[in-house]
Amino acid sequence: MTEQLEKIGARIVSSLQGAVTGHSIAFGELTITANAADIVKVVTFLRDDAQCQFWNFIDVTAVDWPARERRFDVVYHFLSPKQNARIRVKAETDETTPVPSIIGVFPGADWFERETYDLYGVLFTGHPDMRRILTDYGFEGHPLRKDFPLTGFVEVRYDDEQKRVVYEPVRLTQEFRNFDFLSPWEGSEYVLPGDEKAGKAS
Repeated sequence: MTEQLEKIGARIVSSLQGAVTGHSIAFGELTITANAADIVKVVTFLRDDAQCQFWNFIDVTAVDWPARERRFDVVYHFLSPKQNARIRVKAETDETTPVPSIIGVFPGADWFERETYDLYGVLFTGHPDMRRILTDYGFEGHPLRKDFPLTGFVEVRYDDEQKRVVYEPVRLTQEFRNFDFLSPWEGSEYVLPGDEKAGKAS
């Protein structure tokens, strides 16, 4: 299987010089890195080439690397039933540089690109309906970015009594707890409430 994936990867890199910058194999899957601006050309080749035939579109998502200048890896997954192989395509982009939409090649990417925009803030040009899909109207920010605040400040819920969506300041039902992350099998270095009696002789 690895040999077959290596052949496919080498063919893709040689056929798309400039658009694809490299390939690797890990965990039985082929990964190629592509220039974001050429993503439509790359996925069209993956679909139409006789030795690739990656007809099944599976997913579009992103990975956030905040310390990097181009902080996002936009990640595409495809399956080739003919080759019995999977491929992952990665393309780097930043917060302001849009990535071309692949809807013209794989119409099923529609909601996946909207989700990636909603949760990460990655923009896609050529998308016919680029708006949020999971968060609420007027939501600010992108929840899966590493720098997104963990609690936020506004809570949104449906109120049965008022029969409408209600926006309220966040109320924490308990104080933040201090977790020490020590192994429970080794025991803590401090006395837990209630354990002070355990050391006393009866």
